[in-house]
Amino acid sequence: MPGRNPSLWAPLTALGISVLLLSPLASGAEPTAGTLRQKAAGLADKSRAAVLGLYSLDSRLDGARAQLASLRARSAELQRERAATRNRLAIAKQAFRLSQRQLGERLRVLYEQDDVDPIAIVLGSASLDEAMNGIDGLNHLASQNESVIEQTRSARRALSALSGSLAARQAELSSLESAAASTAASLEQARAERVAYIGRLATQRRLTAAQITALDAQARAAEVTAATVVIQAASPPTAPPQPALDPVQPLAPVAGGRTMAVSATGYSLPGRTSTGLPTGWGVVAVDPGLIPLGTKLTIPGYGEAVAADTGGGVRGPTIDLWFPTIGQALAWGRRTVTITLH
Repeated sequence: MPGRNPSLWAPLTALGISVLLLSPLASGAEPTAGTLRQKAAGLADKSRAAVLGLYSLDSRLDGARAQLASLRARSAELQRERAATRNRLAIAKQAFRLSQRQLGERLRVLYEQDDVDPIAIVLGSASLDEAMNGIDGLNHLASQNESVIEQTRSARRALSALSGSLAARQAELSSLESAAASTAASLEQARAERVAYIGRLATQRRLTAAQITALDAQARAAEVTAATVVIQAASPPTAPPQPALDPVQPLAPVAGGRTMAVSATGYSLPGRTSTGLPTGWGVVAVDPGLIPLGTKLTIPGYGEAVAADTGGGVRGPTIDLWFPTIGQALAWGRRTVTITLH
């Protein structure tokens, strides 16, 4: 606009360049500090969720381990009880065999003494009392032997039934113990995977933080460079006439930077650029695929500038230069200049 003082644009231009360097670039560019911070926040959320999940797994794993320990203790107690039952059953069998042997011995003695026949006892007795006592003794002996044998048999049956019951309980406990061990193993595997996942998230967070730090450092350096360029360009020279457009030349190394032949167009529009920066002296629109944003430029007839804007019509070796007045922009027109990239 006519009458605009270029020096008033210096602070706004420096601020705008800093904002641009910290904002997302054109498609295909490297991630910016803003996107990396969003990524870091997402990684932090995932880490918190993973840690909470790990706490839950630890609680379930402790419960599974406690259950497994209880089942193993019950199984050990049952095994001891089964061992005691087997010992008692062996004793009962031994007692049964002894009872049978004793009964056989008594019967053999009775047969040898001919006292097994009640009639013989009566006939051989000297009195009725002697006969009755002999018969009672014979009955008592037979009853005693039968009682011992029946008790032994009953003990064998009870101990056999108890042994079978204990074996069934042992099988049930073994099945429960196997299931509890499988559950504990699964939870331990899940916990190991969760710990590894948390470790990977921590690594990603460290790498993202390093990237953010590097980008912040680059942005601060670019801001200082942009502020220096804007101050140097605060008093723009009058653009002298230039010869007709020359063919675009490829990059060539020179002292202090690289050179490039571009088609430069002058314009004078108030407000803000397409990237949101305020228009001002030294703000040049470029094709970021050819000239990276933030590059310091030396333009013959214009002065120092910074590539800090893009445009729909700026493609390839083409740049747009801002002028404070329409007259200056028209005087510049469109011309081919060899710029230096620093």
